[in-house]
Amino acid sequence: MVSLLDFEARAKALLPADVWDFIDGGSGCEITMRANRQALDSVSVYPRVLGGALSGTEVSLLGASMAMPVAVAPMAYQRLVHPAGEIAMAEAACQAGIPLMLSALSSCAVEEVARTGATIWFQLYWLRERPRLEQLIERAQAAGSTALVVTLDVPIMGRRLRDVRNQFALPAGVTAANLADGPASRAHLSSVGESAVAAHTSELFGSALTWSDLQWLRSRSSLPLVVKGILDPRDAVRAVEVGADAVVVSNHGGRQLDGAPASVIALSAVVAEVGQQCPVLVDSGIRSGMDVLRALALGASGVLVGRPLLWALAAGGAAGAAQALSLLGAEFRESLILAGCADPAAAGQLRTDLSSHR
Repeated sequence: MVSLLDFEARAKALLPADVWDFIDGGSGCEITMRANRQALDSVSVYPRVLGGALSGTEVSLLGASMAMPVAVAPMAYQRLVHPAGEIAMAEAACQAGIPLMLSALSSCAVEEVARTGATIWFQLYWLRERPRLEQLIERAQAAGSTALVVTLDVPIMGRRLRDVRNQFALPAGVTAANLADGPASRAHLSSVGESAVAAHTSELFGSALTWSDLQWLRSRSSLPLVVKGILDPRDAVRAVEVGADAVVVSNHGGRQLDGAPASVIALSAVVAEVGQQCPVLVDSGIRSGMDVLRALALGASGVLVGRPLLWALAAGGAAGAAQALSLLGAEFRESLILAGCADPAAAGQLRTDLSSHR
């Protein structure tokens, strides 16, 4: 394994076909999912020369010291791909010196994951029952989470045709551990013409949200609040006005509105509006250290990495995920040096353009 992409074929060979489709697929015709990668490939970065030696790749975000400007994206049900699930992913993140965004739909309890010593930024979906949401926030805080990440782009789950065709349902051994779901939850009941996971989330999630709901969440916790799922800069402005400490430019890896822009295309406009007020992170399609450099050159403070780390977890558990993060760190370090950057902050001064080789 010499790059993150090398883990893809290994994971596909190891996983059941329906599980592979669940983690690999996007919504609709998967136009946005493909656009994420095409857009990143189209970003050219102009390297500088005579910039001096690289001083390091470390950054600080939301009070966390990070070995590189990367966090593990929140991804549900990781025990689908490896028995140790999110615990193994947290061990890899801890070893790499980066935070783990732990999904509310984690298949391992937040208390168990926190015991790895990893920095946990706990991700929330907006549950229909507010008391249940309050309990989840309290539980995440008590376990030692150092930030809350609220995902706002899933009022309902996007129609993921691979899962519909597969009538995908969770196996009995995989549950939403933080929601006390048992093996008989709606997510485990396969039925013709639908995804059981989508049916389950439609029961759980509230879809009629407003900015006042986000204001309530801001008042509910003193932890740094990250708002994830922003594409329109107007929403970024509102989020900061409400009290967000950071925003994540994201189209959910192409798994929600099929036809939304690639995250990296939306990034610059969001940075222009709120980049001086709070960190702006980006996800969807990040596959290499060069992609991290591209994001920083476009104004991001950091990136989230998702699917490649699931591939690595499937291929080798905690050791596989740690190897993938080590490769990513080495690639990022090399990219900074070749671009003439003394540190990650210098990447924000690089010139970029969109080349024609999409």
